[in-house]
Amino acid sequence: MKKFFMFLAVMGFITISAQYAAAQTPDSAATTTTVTETPAAITNPADLTSQDETPIHQQLKTKFIEGGAGFMATILLCLILGLAIAIERIIYLNLATTNTEKLLKNIEEALAKGGVEAAKEVCRNTRGPVASIFYQGLCRMDEGIEVVEKSVVSYGSVQMSQMESGLSWIQLFIALAPMLGFLGTVIGMIGAFDAIQAAGDISPNVVAGGIKVALITTVGGLIVAIILQLFYNYIVSKIDSIVISMEDASISLIDILVKAKK
Repeated sequence: MKKFFMFLAVMGFITISAQYAAAQTPDSAATTTTVTETPAAITNPADLTSQDETPIHQQLKTKFIEGGAGFMATILLCLILGLAIAIERIIYLNLATTNTEKLLKNIEEALAKGGVEAAKEVCRNTRGPVASIFYQGLCRMDEGIEVVEKSVVSYGSVQMSQMESGLSWIQLFIALAPMLGFLGTVIGMIGAFDAIQAAGDISPNVVAGGIKVALITTVGGLIVAIILQLFYNYIVSKIDSIVISMEDASISLIDILVKAKK
């Protein structure tokens, strides 16, 4: 349920940000004035020119419409959903990061002072997958070190699966966005050839417009795939870092329990 609400919050944040960016307009248009050095140019007001710079969001909106609302909207949906899942995973993994050295020290002190129950209380008061794994191991302390080790390994696999949850959807959007772009390009090229056939002429003026519109979808799909790929690689590296820390801490926990048994 927490993941669901976090997902909704991220989706809402992205939607509000997009609406704000679309509604934002520049306070004043930038005006450039060119004046030549000759006196005639200075006295002639017709030579004074001004250009209004088009805002970035307006340019993106224009390209979005030119690329075709259907395909571009689908590609944009892939970006929004992929970013929502990626941001949710990043937040979850950052919250799952634990100072394993401090946790092991607290468990060792708790074992020395209050036994297994005190150590389990330390794990309950610490968030993250490492503390959950330690708790499962301590719960089977009475069954022997070998059982504790097997429990830690088994529950570690469960925690790793939870950390990797949602990555398959990000991979889907990474693959789907460029394919939708290529599909839009192919359909646009078919439209361009239809225009050639209807006009009976292969002049650049007939073909250029259709090809331009067709290629916009490919660009959009590739941009979405690149953005999501960067997030995906970061998430995978973060998971690898947590898993390595988890394995090292599990070995240290077994050593602490062996010393406590003696």
